[in-house]
Amino acid sequence: MDLEKIIRSIPDFPNPGIIFKDITPVLGDPAAFKYTVDWFCDTFKDTGSVKVCAAEARGFMFAAAIGYKLGWGIVPIRKPGKLPSTTLYEEYDLEYGKAILHIHDDAIRPGERVLVVDDLLGTGGTAEAMVKLVQRLGGVVTALGFVIELDFLKGRDLLPGFRVESLVHVASE
Repeated sequence: MDLEKIIRSIPDFPNPGIIFKDITPVLGDPAAFKYTVDWFCDTFKDTGSVKVCAAEARGFMFAAAIGYKLGWGIVPIRKPGKLPSTTLYEEYDLEYGKAILHIHDDAIRPGERVLVVDDLLGTGGTAEAMVKLVQRLGGVVTALGFVIELDFLKGRDLLPGFRVESLVHVASE
């Protein structure tokens, strides 16, 4: 399946000069969504993971389906003020600004093996922040998986030593 034909490009969102890769058409197409979830599950089922974590909000949809299908727990990593219990947080840089992510301080036990997923790997800031949060809780990141990777932004450079897999690669803007 050619997901690049399904993924929508939105110019100047959220800021001028940014071309946003919108995966909502993938979510709305049952065959494309199944294909994507199956790819994640087939690619990462042998990592020994017991949990899958994802950042708000698009990553949640994939993490929930992966966790359900593989029988793993799901760990949401959210924006400030969205988690009701005690959290740890990590501030990071985006291509177009700064952001903060929070995780419940009891979401991952020391030694638990965790797959990190998101819809897109751009500059790598969000992924790096998720890895740091998992590690601060004592978790072991087994791999990172993305629907789309913007290769030209070199986000995987912030993730040395980790297995990084992406379903769709975008070579240039």
